[in-house]
Amino acid sequence: MSLNREQGGPVPQARSAGGFTAAGDMSGNSTQADGKWQKDAADQNFDYMFKLLIIGNSSVGKTSFLFRYADDSFTSAFVSTVGIDFKVKTVFRNEKRVKLQIWDTAGQERYRTITTAYYRGAMGFILMYDVTNEESFNAVQDWCTQIKMYSWDNAQVVLVGNKCDLEDERVVTQDRGQKLAERLGLEFFETSAKDNINVKAVFERLVDIICDKMAESLDSDPNMIPNQTKGQRLTEQPGQPKQGGCC
Repeated sequence: MSLNREQGGPVPQARSAGGFTAAGDMSGNSTQADGKWQKDAADQNFDYMFKLLIIGNSSVGKTSFLFRYADDSFTSAFVSTVGIDFKVKTVFRNEKRVKLQIWDTAGQERYRTITTAYYRGAMGFILMYDVTNEESFNAVQDWCTQIKMYSWDNAQVVLVGNKCDLEDERVVTQDRGQKLAERLGLEFFETSAKDNINVKAVFERLVDIICDKMAESLDSDPNMIPNQTKGQRLTEQPGQPKQGGCC
């Protein structure tokens, strides 16, 4: 898969800290970010709202990935996420205004009970490993099992190998990541939050997959979402227990 560098960046959104209060962005523009976050979070002018989760081992770059997408910011300082944080971003896909509620989860085992509680109702997952960390790659199957256990059966998943800019430190080849994704039935990207490689592409593709799956469901059962109106929250759907596969 070729790597695409993206120019420009989205409008900054603020981050929800442990107590779910708006906090400033990593560059220190807290007042401006707070105001824009509050405006976007309160905006009810959208067609759909999708709940997305970024999951994976600790230190694979989940928080930096989210900040790059939502704020177009990056810091090399590592700050471990405590529990779970989130950002809100509105995008336009397929002539629809889609509000994304993107949750950044802690990777440490001690927070697993907290974070898995947020799997319910998630429409999509970004499952991330670090290409310089073999252990994070080996844990992908375990994270798939978590998704299978705690999310609804139609949740869509994209596998992401992050930190592809650290080529000299790479221990997981792109081919191994691609083959794992194929075995699990997932789409695959290699990304870099630092160099802004494929970050936007991952979110856009995940949203497109969710929209396509939703359209297929509506085609097969037009009554699945009756009386569709603007601002409908599509974050929870009934699902049957999953059979086989990762997600």
